[in-house]
Amino acid sequence: MYTDPLLSERAAAAEAQRARVHKRTLTVVVISQILGGAGLAAGISVGALLAENMLGSDTLSGLPTGLFTLGSALAAFLVGRSTQRFGRRLGLAFGFIAGGIGALGVVIAAMAGNVPLLFVALFVYGAGTATNLQARYAGADLAPPDRRGFGSSMAMVATTVGAVAGPNLIDPLGSLADALGVPTLAGPFILAAAAYVAAGLVLFVFLRPDPYLLARRIAEVGAEDDSDGAAAAGTTPRVGPGAYAGATVMVLTQLVMVAIMTMTPVHMRAHDFDLAAVGLVIGMHIGAMWLPSLVTGTLVDKLGRMPMAIASGVTLLLAGIVAATAPGDSLGLLILALMLLGLGWNLGLVSGTALVVDATVPQNRPRTQGTIDVLIALSGAGGGTMSGIVMSSTGYQGLALGGGVLALALIPVLLVRRAPYVRTISRGTRR
Repeated sequence: MYTDPLLSERAAAAEAQRARVHKRTLTVVVISQILGGAGLAAGISVGALLAENMLGSDTLSGLPTGLFTLGSALAAFLVGRSTQRFGRRLGLAFGFIAGGIGALGVVIAAMAGNVPLLFVALFVYGAGTATNLQARYAGADLAPPDRRGFGSSMAMVATTVGAVAGPNLIDPLGSLADALGVPTLAGPFILAAAAYVAAGLVLFVFLRPDPYLLARRIAEVGAEDDSDGAAAAGTTPRVGPGAYAGATVMVLTQLVMVAIMTMTPVHMRAHDFDLAAVGLVIGMHIGAMWLPSLVTGTLVDKLGRMPMAIASGVTLLLAGIVAATAPGDSLGLLILALMLLGLGWNLGLVSGTALVVDATVPQNRPRTQGTIDVLIALSGAGGGTMSGIVMSSTGYQGLALGGGVLALALIPVLLVRRAPYVRTISRGTRR
């Protein structure tokens, strides 16, 4: 079979450029995610406590998580659509900056004792959460098919540094807030404002060339070189069935994780734990959310997407059981439960992300990713908002156990989706 030397040379040049830009992209994303992790931690650590303090009731203390998660849904939609047209750089940069503005608004609302402003600011603050998650796709845009799990997981690993440091700075940030005349619980949002804005600036300045735009150009060159010309016909390919399986995994794991995590600080305060203990538990939880990405990406690539997704559901069930059976004054068991909760979420997010990337191509990927992240955010918003109501009705034990059992629902969904997914793989159109 004759091979045009010119086409081979173009393919080799495109591959060399892809590898070079992918390495640079991972470096920039890692830096931005370290900063973004610090911003993300504020709402997780003290959002519910701040609302409880300002509202005078714990019934609606899950509302802040619901609000900033709902805000992240809108941001995910906008980032996905802007990426389709303009690339990753602009959408990610302005998403982080919007999150920083929202964090500053939370500080102002706390100082003024203004509950409506607090709710609006938390909604805007959610843009940082969505952007932090969307950045993982930038790590996979230029990754070869057998390294997509690794590419997205490296972006997540970087979040660990800021996300773990943030909750453990609750006490010193509270002292700083007191010195500045700001309510103590608003202190972490001062850090969030600075960290999110800095992350946005890093991406805006250094994420060049844009990884998504380059991946799309490489795909278009490949389409032009395709002998049958089918890919060059100008039509957008359909999304593969793996995307639906990946979406299900990520939606369910987000719902369970947010619901249990949101009420843990409230549960701990009810058992007279101080803010330092709350910060320790949430810090360990966030570390377990992000740090395992050092190995989970490789495991997803080596062992397969489906087995790791099922492992996610089983791990979340264990987390719910440990949280539900732990004595109220047992700090060690709460740490274990929240670490299992974070690990289960990580396994679900990395495996689900890889399923989505496998099932899409550059022409339809950002729009699909944005839509799925909207669903993830909405599930988190529902979990955060309802968690306070469920806990008031059944107690923390009922909330934790119910969440763990719910996580197992992803297993039958995966088994149903597995058949068409395997058939697609066998035809060679998906990994």
